[in-house]
Amino acid sequence: MQEYLESSRWRRLAYRLARNPAVLFVIATLFLFLIKHRFPKAKAGKRERHSVHWTNLAVFGMAAGLIWLFGIKAYLLIQLTVMAVAGSAGLWLFYVQHQFDGVYWERADEWDYTTAALQGSSFYKLPRILQWFSGNIGYHHIHHLSPRIPNYHLEKCHKAEPLFQTVQPVTLFSSFKAFTFRLWDEQCRKLVGYRHLRDFRRQQNCKTRVTG
Repeated sequence: MQEYLESSRWRRLAYRLARNPAVLFVIATLFLFLIKHRFPKAKAGKRERHSVHWTNLAVFGMAAGLIWLFGIKAYLLIQLTVMAVAGSAGLWLFYVQHQFDGVYWERADEWDYTTAALQGSSFYKLPRILQWFSGNIGYHHIHHLSPRIPNYHLEKCHKAEPLFQTVQPVTLFSSFKAFTFRLWDEQCRKLVGYRHLRDFRRQQNCKTRVTG
């Protein structure tokens, strides 16, 4: 939060735009899948570059075939709608797994791997049907602790280890509170919204008047 307060006006505006739900879950999603992932990383190896290029070729070939069959308007309407909905849902899952009440955030010199896995990644307790569709991704704390565990063993692993029973779950209903989280208050050690920022500024102004 202090870093945000010390930033320039334009940088704060850019941050607010990036954290806006419409930008984060709609515009950013389309950008990721339509543009960013269509190009290999600058440091990517030969195998990764070929994989990206062959994937792009397959996507363009399929798109050309579907446009030829159904027309460009129908194709764009269906594809953009599906991509926006599926992409937004996927981005939300990753977002809420690291933006929740009680999350562990720490700077690099004090960061701890195990604590970050168990407290910095959420146990997103979804209804059974959503758990199945998302491939047990709600057991994100276990995945971060040991990424080699297959997704179909995550629930069994959670039930078998008493340590995991101490992790406070984030429910579907309570997860929507993540929409209000915008900044990290290092003094209070928690995620806060812009309202907390206004209260902090008001307190700072009061202290300035008293000391002045």
